[in-house]
Amino acid sequence: MVNVLFVCTGNTCRSPMAEAIFNSEWFGKGAAKSGGMFASEGENAAINAIHVLKEHGIEVNHQSKQITKEDLDWAYLVLTMTSSHKNMLLNIFPGAADKIYTLKEYVNGHGTDLDVLDPYGGDVNIYRSTFMELKELIKRIYEK
Repeated sequence: MVNVLFVCTGNTCRSPMAEAIFNSEWFGKGAAKSGGMFASEGENAAINAIHVLKEHGIEVNHQSKQITKEDLDWAYLVLTMTSSHKNMLLNIFPGAADKIYTLKEYVNGHGTDLDVLDPYGGDVNIYRSTFMELKELIKRIYEK
């Protein structure tokens, strides 16, 4: 079992979608949680995130949460949505540096495009695009 922690800003769009996709795709092979660098505790996932997940048969019951040391201790792998999320985590939790990557960096290797676009405030089509990007990246985690 591989424990993966997905991290974004508010834990209402990208990271809960990634968590739900991972737990759907990797059922029995791994578990995912998510959190935000600046999350308000107890917020629901964004309506468009929930809608797009349901379109793909993935139910989600999500409450946003701030990242904690316990989350990092639990995780075998910490995958952030942007380079800035990664850098903030490295500053706060330098002892976990060996398991913190951006999602794109972990899957694609080092490059210039390391950020997953934030759909926050966008229409449902932007969320669909983010969903497809996350689904493809998460599928490729297994190859690692």
